[in-house]
Amino acid sequence: MTKQPIHGLTNARLVERARELLPHGHGVARRIHRQVMMEGRFEPEGFGLGPKASEAWRSEFSFDLPEVVTVQSDEGEHGATSKMVLRLQDGLEAEAVCIPMGRGRYTLCVSSQVGCKMGCAFCETGRMGLLRHLSTDEIIAQLLVARHRFGWAIRNIVFMGMGEALDNAKNVIQALRVLNDEAGLAIGQERLTICTVGHLEGIRLLRQEGLKRLNLSISLNAANDPLRSELMPINRRTDLAELQQVLMEYKPRRNFALGVNYCLLPGINDTAADARAVAEFCMPLGRVLVNLIPYNPGSSPLTRAPDEAEVERFIGWLRAEGLPVRQRVTKGRSVMAACGQLGNPSVREERRARRAVRV
Repeated sequence: MTKQPIHGLTNARLVERARELLPHGHGVARRIHRQVMMEGRFEPEGFGLGPKASEAWRSEFSFDLPEVVTVQSDEGEHGATSKMVLRLQDGLEAEAVCIPMGRGRYTLCVSSQVGCKMGCAFCETGRMGLLRHLSTDEIIAQLLVARHRFGWAIRNIVFMGMGEALDNAKNVIQALRVLNDEAGLAIGQERLTICTVGHLEGIRLLRQEGLKRLNLSISLNAANDPLRSELMPINRRTDLAELQQVLMEYKPRRNFALGVNYCLLPGINDTAADARAVAEFCMPLGRVLVNLIPYNPGSSPLTRAPDEAEVERFIGWLRAEGLPVRQRVTKGRSVMAACGQLGNPSVREERRARRAVRV
């Protein structure tokens, strides 16, 4: 019998399921949910339940966190950027990164998939291909491991780890509900960010969900179709005009500002004409903030990392076009924890080899 992971449910949903499934002991469901989320424990015996009621809880519900394979850290100005490699129950691995934001606060970059099928040329995860989606509880488990095993004071959650979040929209949207649940983790929508390469159906689903204070960012990286199609295969299916139209329609609140992520690739997308094209793409979108990300070479570099002068020059061109720009400070590059560096491409080959042996 498949047990339901408690950390994949909101508090109210656990109450409903406990009433449906348990003959006795369902009255402590709210407290058990809080224990799991806030303390990282599942101990129904601690709420005055008898052996039969406690066993009923354990037979219908579960709380298991993944094994921590490694934690690698890269010291920086505001503290250590730490990458966790977590082994899931089927043996596959997901990665999450704890990023210091100063004043003892941290952002957790979580994964939504093992691998990714989007195949972006500059991304380590894309070289893995898609192995599978993460379930809602596996997404939430990354936060619970960070908090309860390492004591990291996570303030913000960004879906910018392994995978295209909106390619796994069902589980990601449920994870947003669990994260935002006032009776549970109670993380405000304004502290949650979804990043997408431009998954139109997923963006529309987010809009229907009505999360008015949720942050959304788009991975742009080129604002002309030939170059973006070369760097990001999704553009061959959904061109810039289609993406622009959907983003124009995505207006959850009056003061919403869309994040536009741009990975600066020297010799590829770093000219004044590229900056002008970004401005033209952003013009009809309302408020935007361009996040300029210096390229982080992975195991098979597309180009070199830009130097500071090149970054500043491109920022100057963007600002001259009237765009607000923020440079993303590179953190975790030495331990392959920086943007575009998550994932182990050899995992896919290992799985192929094991399947071939079985056949």
